Amino acid sequence: MAAVVMPIHSYTWVFVVTLIFSLLDGYAIGANDVANSFATSVGSRSLTLKQAVCIAFFTEFGGAIALGATTTKTVKDGIIDIDLFNSRPDLLMTGFMCALIASATWVMTATYLGFPLSTTHSIIGALIGVGISAYGKDAVIWGWEGKGVAQIATSWVLAPCLAGILAAIIYLVTLFTVMKRRNSLRAGIWAVPFYFTITTFIVSFYVVSGNNRLGFRSEEGSISGNIGLAFGIIGAITFAVLIFSVGFLVPFFIRRLEKEESLKWYHVFCIHCLPEQPRDAKVDLHLKRAFTPQLLNDGEKTAFGMRVDEDIEESKEEGWEWERRKYMNPVVRLLQHVRWLLLRTWHIDIVSVQQANRGAVRAHEVAILYDNKTEYLYSLLQVVTASFASFSHGSNDVASALGPLAGVFQIWDSGTFTTNASVPYWMLASAGIAIDLGLALYGYNIMRNLGNNITYHSPSRGFSMELGAALAVITASFLALPVSTTQCIVGATVAVGLCNCNWRAINWGMVAIAGFGWVVTLPVAGTAAGLLYALLTRGPSFTLPPGMETA
Repeated sequence: MAAVVMPIHSYTWVFVVTLIFSLLDGYAIGANDVANSFATSVGSRSLTLKQAVCIAFFTEFGGAIALGATTTKTVKDGIIDIDLFNSRPDLLMTGFMCALIASATWVMTATYLGFPLSTTHSIIGALIGVGISAYGKDAVIWGWEGKGVAQIATSWVLAPCLAGILAAIIYLVTLFTVMKRRNSLRAGIWAVPFYFTITTFIVSFYVVSGNNRLGFRSEEGSISGNIGLAFGIIGAITFAVLIFSVGFLVPFFIRRLEKEESLKWYHVFCIHCLPEQPRDAKVDLHLKRAFTPQLLNDGEKTAFGMRVDEDIEESKEEGWEWERRKYMNPVVRLLQHVRWLLLRTWHIDIVSVQQANRGAVRAHEVAILYDNKTEYLYSLLQVVTASFASFSHGSNDVASALGPLAGVFQIWDSGTFTTNASVPYWMLASAGIAIDLGLALYGYNIMRNLGNNITYHSPSRGFSMELGAALAVITASFLALPVSTTQCIVGATVAVGLCNCNWRAINWGMVAIAGFGWVVTLPVAGTAAGLLYALLTRGPSFTLPPGMETA
C-alpha cells in the first residue's frame, strides 16, 4: 500500500512528548549503560567517579557530535514491519512515542533497582510490544533471519561467553608474562609499548569500523567502504602511540617507579629534559592507598576501605568548613547547598560503598593480589580503553538510540517517513548532554552494583575486562552476531574473576541480578509499550486523523 502523506506539523504534542522522553532515555542510558562501561575503571581505582564523569563529558558528547551518524534507522534493526503503518503515519508517531516512554521508564526503574541492562534491547522490546499491539504477532520478526528476536535471546548467552573467553586469555597472558615474573615491574615496564600499541589498534579499529562518516563499515562478516582511508587513520594513530610509549612512557615509568623520583603525570611529556628529582619516600604508601586500601603498611588485612590518619584530618577540615558556612550570606549558603545536591555523587567512593555487600567482601578475600607498582602500569591502559569505548558509544550508539525520535520528527516535519531518517545536530547534541547528565547525577547507583561488587578489581584485571569486551564486540560485528556491550563487560568481569582459580571469587548473587535484568528487559518494555499503545489508539476517539473525512 502506498504511503499516506499527512499534513505537516500535525500532532505537535506527540513530537514534544517524544522529545521529552527521548532526553529521559538518554539520561537513563548515561546512568546505566555508560556507568556500566566505566564501572571497571572506577572499581579498580584507576579513575575516581569525578574523573570518569569528566572524561565521559568529552568522549560521549564529542563522539556524538564529531563522528555521530547523520542518518539512523527509525525502527532499530527492522524488528517490526514498518510497511504496515503506510496508511496511518499518525499511528506510527504514536507507536514511537509509546516505545520511548516505555523504554525510558523501564531503564530508569532498572537503574534505580541496580539492574545493569542493554538499553538497545529495551527500545527493541518496546517496539516489539508496539508491533504486536498494533498488528498482532505477525508484525514482529521472531526468527534468526533479519536480526529477529531469536538473535537477541541468543545474545544473553553468547555475549558474556565470548567476552569472557577473550578477557580471560588477555588476563592469563598478562599474569604469566608480567604479574608472576620475579621482577614483575621491569617486565611490565618493557611490556608497556606492546600493550599500548595493541590496545590502541583494537580500540581505534573499534571506533573507525563502526562509524559511517568515515565511509568504512565492518558488518555482516565483511569489510566495505574506503578501506585505505580507514586503515590509514588506524595505522597513523597506532604508530604515534608506539613512538610515544617507547620514547616517553618507558623512561617515565623507570624514573617514577624504579627510581621512585617525585614526578607528576604531566612530566611524561618532558621526561628527557627534566633533571633528576628528589626521591618520593611515600610512593608505596600512595599506591597501597590507591589499589589496596584494605591493607595496612605491614600487609595485614583490615576492614575494607579503612580510612587512614590523613583522611581523618581531611574530614575534620571539612567539618570546620561547614561550621564556617553557617555565618555566610543566606543566598550564598543556599547556592552552595544546591551545588552540593547536584554534585554530591561526584565525591562518592564507589569502592568503599561496596563494602556493605557481604558477597563482594567474601569475593575479595580470596582474590590474589600482586605488586602495586606493576598494577599502576595498567591504570593508564585502562583509562585509554574506557575512554575509547565511551567515545565509540557516543559516535555509534547515540544516533541509533535516537531512531524513534528521528522518525517522529520526520513524520511531523514532512508528513511521511522512511526507514532511514535524518538526524539533525541538535538531536545529537541534546542526546550527548542527556547521557553525560545521567552518568554525572545517577551513574553511581549502577557502578556500586558492578565492578568490585562482582569480583575484586585491580588495574590489570580491569584492563583485561575492558579490552576483552571491546574485542568481543568487534569479533561479533564481523560474524554478524548480536551482542550487547553491557553483557560483554559483565561476562568479561566474571571470567577474569574465575582466573583466581576459586569460584568464591565471584559474587554470584550480583551476577544473577544482572542476568535477571537482561532476560526481563524485552517482556517488561514490550508489555508496557504495547499496553500504552492500545490505551491511546483503541480507547475512545475524539478526533479523526488530519486530512481524513468522515464516511
